[in-house]
This record gives sequence, C-alpha cells and structure tokens, in this order.
Amino acid sequence: MGAKNFVCKTEELTAVLRGKEIMTSLPISETFDVALQDLRTRTLGRLQGDFARLVYLASTRNYNTGRYEHDGLSFRYSMPVAERVLATAHREVFLSLALRSLEALTDEVQQYVRFESDSPEELLKLWTDLQAYRILVPSQDDPLIVKIFLSNLSAALAIVAESWKRDRPDPAQQFGLRSPSPGR
Repeated sequence: MGAKNFVCKTEELTAVLRGKEIMTSLPISETFDVALQDLRTRTLGRLQGDFARLVYLASTRNYNTGRYEHDGLSFRYSMPVAERVLATAHREVFLSLALRSLEALTDEVQQYVRFESDSPEELLKLWTDLQAYRILVPSQDDPLIVKIFLSNLSAALAIVAESWKRDRPDPAQQFGLRSPSPGR
C-alpha cells in the first residue's frame, strides 16, 4: 500500500470514528431514536412488506442467547443501543402483523412468498411442516397475542399454499407443450 493510499484510508477511518464518537456522545434517548430511524430507513424500508421485515428482524436474534446482533448498528451506535433498537423494531412489526385481520396477514405472506423465494412451493412446505414461523415471535410477548398470531399465520400459510397450487401455471401450458389431440 502506497503512502498516499495509507493516508486516505487513515483519514476515512478517522472520519468514521469521529462519526461514531458523535453518535455515542448524544443522550441515550436521542441515540436510540436516531438508531431506530436509521434501521427503519436504511434496512427495513428496503424490504417488501411487514412480513419480510419480521423475518429479517427475527434473523438478527441469536437463537442461542436471545440477544439481537447487528454489526453495522453496533459499530455506529453501540452494542446495547443496537440490541434495544432491534428488539423494539421486532416487537413493533410483530404487533403490527399480529393485530391484523387474517385476510391482511394472508396478503403479507403472499407478498413475501412471491418476492422472497425462488421456490415458493418448497418454502410453503418447509414453513408448514417444520413450523419455522415460530421463530418469528419476539421473546417475552403476550402469550395470547402470540397464540393468535401463530394460529392466524398457520391458516395464512395454508391459504397461500392452496392459492399457489391453484394459480400456478401448468408447465406444459407455460412452454406451449400440449399432448397431441386425436385427429392432429
């Protein structure tokens, strides 16, 4: 690495660290608010729908410790702020979905399957058979809301799976392949 590149990299690192210093010197509530807004706009805002956001946020939770982890937020704001922000966002998105009608939740699941999976049939089968959706629930939430959400989600998955089977084009028709008919 040349001296000029080293100086540039050092200046970039210094600027990043100064930015981190500024963020951590804010009062805790302001840092939390800034970090939450950062998560909402930079990450969650780019995802297709609340169900995709719920899946993403659940994936930031370490399944062995129950703690939320996000390197970018931790670096920029601090590990405790990042963990609190992720837990808050997870609970907000979860409650938003849990309190929706079955029809609205089904629409969210349909959107998720359509945009987030290369193999919708496989995703729906695995989520139904393994009940993988159980990991989407934030820890220590109201048990009644959790039961209602899991029940509704199970029903939504069944509805989406049926509609996916029904609406999926027949591969023979999709590629113009037909069985020869008599007289042709």
